[in-house]
Amino acid sequence: MHLRRWWAPWWAMVAFVGIGAVLPVGAQEAQLDKTEVRAWLLRIHEAAQHRNFQGTFVVSAGGQVASSRIAHYCEGKNQFERIESLDGQTRRVFRHNEVVTTVWPATRIAVVEHRETLTSFPGLLQNEGDRLVEHYDVRKLGKDRVAGHEANVLQLKPRDAYRYGYRLWSERSTGLLLRAEVLSDSGEVLESSAFSEVAIGVKPQPESVVQPMKKLEGYRVERPALSKTYYEDEGWIFKNKVPGFRHVNCVKRAIAPSEGQQPGQAQLLQTIFSDGLAHVSIFVEPFNPAVHRKEMLMSMGATQTLMRRHGTWWITAVGEVPPATLREFVQGLERKK
Repeated sequence: MHLRRWWAPWWAMVAFVGIGAVLPVGAQEAQLDKTEVRAWLLRIHEAAQHRNFQGTFVVSAGGQVASSRIAHYCEGKNQFERIESLDGQTRRVFRHNEVVTTVWPATRIAVVEHRETLTSFPGLLQNEGDRLVEHYDVRKLGKDRVAGHEANVLQLKPRDAYRYGYRLWSERSTGLLLRAEVLSDSGEVLESSAFSEVAIGVKPQPESVVQPMKKLEGYRVERPALSKTYYEDEGWIFKNKVPGFRHVNCVKRAIAPSEGQQPGQAQLLQTIFSDGLAHVSIFVEPFNPAVHRKEMLMSMGATQTLMRRHGTWWITAVGEVPPATLREFVQGLERKK
């Protein structure tokens, strides 16, 4: 499983989306204050959580394009999601609240996980408006159309080099995020995701999610167990505090043991930091020379991956941030004395 997919919500689970950067004709920029930014982001968050919608979602990054069919339903406090990849190997993801089931029909494998809901983009906390304006210049660009829907356009330009910029298209009447672009410091579109078609306000069909989660006969079912923890309790500290990023979650799970280790002895630790938009995951696991052969930095659109040995440990940092931000995190990671 790709490391990034361990925590990603629906808008990031679908794969990687490219739509060219087209600004609204005659757009009028208007800078927003903290109250206005908070209202915008809360509206986007509420739409993602509580609106019923379904459509085709396309992601483009690093020269790769992938599309998926997505459905999201809400009944009371219950949320249901269904995602099916439309390119490459068939993969279907079903979510009922915190329970996520991923099935690969070709290999007859199913993975059932409990995933804690994170304050991921666009699921932002109410106080993120105050934090974001400290690190982003937020402006309203005007109106545009996406997948046949009228949308308001918001641009977030970073105030420092630790993060990328964003351009967001929010459906005018509901606030649903229809399109998002991640921008470099020069304004280049590094990654783009958008609905090519979407119906909002559809009738909920929770059974189309719950029933496939129950019918796993003939599949090899894997149930990886995640346990919540804290990185300092696991013997690690971050001596460098990257401006704007704060700790939001930490979990661990057992991994396949190396030679000489007992089953369940080797564990993978994941610590997540966020500035309210961007996320950085730091993975720590025992160094295994048979697997961890080369330190490297990889790029896929806006997503950077940095892998480096740290004594008897192997560190992998993943995030939609500039490479220097990942280096800052990794260089500041130390074992407690």
